Amino acid sequence: MPSNLSFTFCTLPFKIILLILTLFFLIQSTFFIKVETMVSKPGGFYEQGSFPSIKILILLLLNSILHKANSGCNNNSASNSLTPFPPHEILSSLQTLPLDGYFSLSNNEDAAKDFGNIHHFPPLAVLHPKAVSDISRTIKHVFEMGFASELKVAARGHGHSLQGQAQAHGGLVINMESLQGPEMKVHIGEFPYVDVSGGELWINILHETLKHGLAPKSWTDYLHLTVGGTLSNAGISGQAFKHGPQINNIFQLEVVTGKGEVVTCSGNRNADLFHGVLGGLGQFGIITRARISLESAPKMVKWIRVLYSEFSIFTRDQEYLISLKNTFDYIEGFVIINRTGILNNWRSSFDPKSPLQASQFNSDGRTFYCLEMAKYFNPDEEEFMNQSVDHLLSKLSYIQPTLFLSEVSYVEFLDRVHVSEKKLSAKGLWEVPHPWLNLFIPRSEIHDFAEEVFGNILKDTSNGPILIYPVNQTRWNSKTSLVTPEEDVFYLVAFLSSAVPNSTGADSLEQIVAQNKRIIEFYSHAQLKVKQYLPHYSTQEEWEAHFGSQWEAFVERKKAYDPLALLAPGHRIFQKAVSASC
Repeated sequence: MPSNLSFTFCTLPFKIILLILTLFFLIQSTFFIKVETMVSKPGGFYEQGSFPSIKILILLLLNSILHKANSGCNNNSASNSLTPFPPHEILSSLQTLPLDGYFSLSNNEDAAKDFGNIHHFPPLAVLHPKAVSDISRTIKHVFEMGFASELKVAARGHGHSLQGQAQAHGGLVINMESLQGPEMKVHIGEFPYVDVSGGELWINILHETLKHGLAPKSWTDYLHLTVGGTLSNAGISGQAFKHGPQINNIFQLEVVTGKGEVVTCSGNRNADLFHGVLGGLGQFGIITRARISLESAPKMVKWIRVLYSEFSIFTRDQEYLISLKNTFDYIEGFVIINRTGILNNWRSSFDPKSPLQASQFNSDGRTFYCLEMAKYFNPDEEEFMNQSVDHLLSKLSYIQPTLFLSEVSYVEFLDRVHVSEKKLSAKGLWEVPHPWLNLFIPRSEIHDFAEEVFGNILKDTSNGPILIYPVNQTRWNSKTSLVTPEEDVFYLVAFLSSAVPNSTGADSLEQIVAQNKRIIEFYSHAQLKVKQYLPHYSTQEEWEAHFGSQWEAFVERKKAYDPLALLAPGHRIFQKAVSASC
C-alpha cells in the first residue's frame, strides 16, 4: 500500500482543463505585475505585498479543481505534479492569515533541536498560536495549497523527542507551549477529571489538581512534558501495570486534523479518530485539548529499593507483585552493571534497613537488578501502610542487606527526575546526545533477551539507566494506535543512554548507536516479538513490520484524517502527497 497519498492527472478532458487554467493563471500574473507597477505609489487601491497572495489564491483554486476532478481517477493512471510554490510565496500567504498568534520567520534554532540532540532540521517558520483557531486556520491553509506545496507541519511540545520526531525540515513547526487555551478546569464528582490544553505540562497539571485533592492516575517518570506529546505516544511509568498508560486514562480530546478541522472526540463520539490519535505518533491530528481522568491524591509516598543478583528471581517477584489486587502503587526496576558503591550512592535519599550489613555489601564488577516500589499514603494511614508494605516485602526474595526505604511527599516522588535534570544541567551534561532505545518485550522472551543483552552485549558497562519492569496487557486499550506484544504480560526495557560529546570511546554517540544496533539485530535475527516504544525507523517496510496487522488500519486513518500527509513528518512514516496514483 503506498505511503504517499495524492492525486493524478487522469483523462484528456482533465488535461485540457488544466491547460486552460494554467494559461489563465499566466495571463492573470502578467496583469497583476502591470497593475502592481501602476498602483505601487501611495494611495493605490492594492498593497504591493498582496499580489503573491492573489497568485497563490489562484493556484489554490486550481488545486481545488484538480483535487475534485481527480477523485474519479483509476489506479492505472500516470502521475504528474505541479511545480511547488517557492518558499517566499508560502511565507507571504501564511502571513496573510488572521491569527491571534504569530509566525516566527527567523531565530528558530530551538525548533530544530530536541532532547535526543542527534538530528537538527531547521523549519521554514514557527507558529506561536494563541488559540486553537490559529492552528486550524494554518493547517487548513496548507491543506488547501494541496500538492503545489511541499510544506509539512509538526507540533512541538517541550522538545523531548529523541530522533527529530517533532521537527519539520523546511516546513512549519507549531509551538504548542504558546497555546493559551482556557484555564485548567477541575471537575469534581463520581468520575473527576481536568480539562487542559494540549500544550500544558504535566507538572503544572499535578500542582493544579492537587489544590482539589486530586491527581491523574498514570504518569511518566519525567513530568516536564506536554499533554499532547505524551498522549501521541503512550505515557508510561510505574503506575502502568495498574492503571495502564496515560492514553488509557483520557475521557475526551479536541483534535485539529490534517485538513484543519477541529474535532471533539471520545470513546463514544468520533471514536475512530479518538483511538487513532492516542498513541498515533501525531499522524492523524494535533491534540489541542484533553480531558484527563483523576483520582484522590495522597500526601506521602513510601519509596523502596531492593537488589537481586538473579534475573529469574527478580522477574518472578516483579510479576508476582503486578498480579496482586492489593499491591504497591508504583512498580519499576532497573539493571545495574559493574557499578561501584551502589548502596552508598543510595544513602543520600534512602535509609538502609540494616545499616551494618549494607555497609559490608560489595557490588564491584557484578550485575544486579533493582526492584523499585512505592506505596502511597496519608499521614493518618501510616501504621496500616507500614503493615501492608512489610507483608508484601515478606513475600519477596531480594538480597536482605539491600533493603532501603524513604518517605517523601507525593510531589517530590513524582518530580524526582527533575532533581537529576537540574544536577546534570549544572554540570553541562543534560543537553548531550541521548540515543535512547525503548522496547516492549513479551514475558515469554524476556529471559532470552536478558541473557544475550545483559550477559553479552552490555556485560561490561552501560551509558545510562536501564529500566525494566512488567505491565499487564489487560490494562491497555487495544483500540488505540499503540503497538504492543500480544501477551498478557510484557516488559518495558529502556536503555536511557547519554553520549559524551567529542568522545571516541565506549561513551561516544557512534559507539552507543552501534550498541543499540547490535541489540536490534539480535532480537530481529532471533525472531523475538519485540516492539519499539517511541519507535524510529528508516523505511516504510520497517514501519509496516512494526504495526503488523494494524498497518492497514493505520494507513486508512491517515487517508481519512491527513490525506496529504502534512502532519508529523519527523517520524518518516509517510511522504507528503505531491504525486502518486489514486
